Amino acid sequence: MTLSVGDKLPDATLLRMGADGPESVELSSLTKGKKAVIFALPGAYTGTCTTAHVPSFMRTKPEFDKKGVDSVVCISVNDPFVMDAWGESTGAAAAGITMLGDAEGTFTRAVGMSFDAPPAGLINRSRRYALYAEDGVVKVLNAEENPGVCETSGGEALLADMSG
Repeated sequence: MTLSVGDKLPDATLLRMGADGPESVELSSLTKGKKAVIFALPGAYTGTCTTAHVPSFMRTKPEFDKKGVDSVVCISVNDPFVMDAWGESTGAAAAGITMLGDAEGTFTRAVGMSFDAPPAGLINRSRRYALYAEDGVVKVLNAEENPGVCETSGGEALLADMSG
């Protein structure tokens, strides 16, 4: 299955760093009965992800808040230690973005967004996309064809599509 508008997000257990180390987060706890923005990308600390994708959501987070979005979540096929450090180094955590690791790629495969790019050392990674969901149902979905590009999946584009 490749995720589409109108689909219900599958439940998934993702990981984040808590006070005592890695802790599980059920995706449904961030989406059930709530408005959520989720963006996913090929990898923490990679070029476009660090210089364009994450900053686009840091810039637009206040606008999503004004629209009543309960959470803005970044998901990557990385471990929670890397996601935590990346959230700190980019300022995403301070901006209020929830950084979650899909360490085994289970959620990424379940939504049909997995890809491999062996020449770049990226195996079982996530395509670049952004979505807006209400009560776990996808209302807007913007996926990039090229993982090195952040155009339709950026914060500004998603915000504009939510308004349209």
